[in-house]
Amino acid sequence: MDSRISARALSAALGGWRTREPAYEALADGIRLLCLDNRLAPRTALPAERELSAALHISRSTVAAAYRSLRDSGHIVSTRGSGSVTLPLRRRDPGGAASAEGAIDLQQASPPAWPGLAGVISEVALSASTLVARTGYDVLGRIELREAIARRYCDRGIPTSPSEIIVTTGAQSAIHLLAAVLLGRGDRVLIETPTYPHAADALRRADARLVGVPVTTDDGWDLDRAEQAFARTLPVLAYLMPDFQNPTGRSMTEQERSVLLRAADRAGTILVLDETTADLDIDRGPLASGFMDGDPALVVRVGSMGKTVWGGLRVGWIRAEGDLIRRLVASRPAQDLGTPEFEQAVAAAVFPDFAEVVAQRSHVLREGRDAAVSSLARALPQWRVPRVQGGVSLWIELDAPLSSALVMDVRSRGLLLSAGPRFSVEGGHDRHLRIPFTASPDDLARAVDILAESWPRVRGGAPVALVEQLDSVV
Repeated sequence: MDSRISARALSAALGGWRTREPAYEALADGIRLLCLDNRLAPRTALPAERELSAALHISRSTVAAAYRSLRDSGHIVSTRGSGSVTLPLRRRDPGGAASAEGAIDLQQASPPAWPGLAGVISEVALSASTLVARTGYDVLGRIELREAIARRYCDRGIPTSPSEIIVTTGAQSAIHLLAAVLLGRGDRVLIETPTYPHAADALRRADARLVGVPVTTDDGWDLDRAEQAFARTLPVLAYLMPDFQNPTGRSMTEQERSVLLRAADRAGTILVLDETTADLDIDRGPLASGFMDGDPALVVRVGSMGKTVWGGLRVGWIRAEGDLIRRLVASRPAQDLGTPEFEQAVAAAVFPDFAEVVAQRSHVLREGRDAAVSSLARALPQWRVPRVQGGVSLWIELDAPLSSALVMDVRSRGLLLSAGPRFSVEGGHDRHLRIPFTASPDDLARAVDILAESWPRVRGGAPVALVEQLDSVV
């Protein structure tokens, strides 16, 4: 058994779980979704029935029935004297959607590979004899690639030398490495909510204490809350996505950038800026430097080719001042021994065509965004759909806090999505749903049709007390 979750922690993770009747099936679905999202890892011991019933203020028989449903669907196993433990997910979940033919998977918000990538890979493969002559262990990164990345920053008005770049195995690896080097147990980290969930997972794995600052599609970053959080908690690190934030799609205004930079400077906080979606522009125009002219020492930038070129090209990087780069290089062997040589060579060969890559991405994402927005306006006019200028997704506001129930319902119909609470830091967002527009327009139209068919049934199946509460709000 790897871990255990307390009744209190499970109750917080479930959020507004009571979204339909009978209550035991709503509870079972809530736990299933935590397993599907990997918020409950395999081999996690669940609370005893009596403890969970007390935490959720429901009868023990309701918890027992929920656990029985989870056993029947293969999500947990229960042993007398040892309690109930989550199981690794099977290839097919109860609805059969995970591996069914024709399923629409919108859990990953990544566009298909840039069309020119296959040709670049073929050309690089011709130089295989040169590649294999190298040792293959390089925790800093190929000089050709670091030079290309540095030139990209210089073009944005951020003077950068190759010695200020370390190449990583994707952005997620970069975030893990930064967390391991910069954070200690109990250190506070300021982070947006909602946010990119895998970044939050990486920071939690470093035993950091996350302090959430709200960001919305309409109002952007809550600057008052942010300034208070910086001053009150003095976070060691702040993780932010200034451009086309995932999942909201919002970009910071110049005022927001300036206020956050000043607040971080006063608190002595290192700003880690995730720029993996920054080049995915549709309407806004060329990317500027971001945080003032030049780049203060307290700003660390994370980039990647995962969203721009292809998710399977596992090449990312960190841009930081030289002393931090040296610390990262010294600590990296505990995590991995370098980014694969072939992937680095491919990435270096792509950079000369980066303007073409970005232009093609803009076209693909515009088609997807416009198809999703028009389909939603037609089929679900009661939902609030933001207009975003780039990025990968729409952060939609539903007319009821039933995101998790909706995701479970459409899953059995071949549509895979992530519910709003998956992106939350401190709970909530049950009224929101992330819909990536990285799929084809046809798939997005089909996805909206499934949602439109499912939504009245999900909303109609909510408990009477919840429906009355919703009607009073409306």
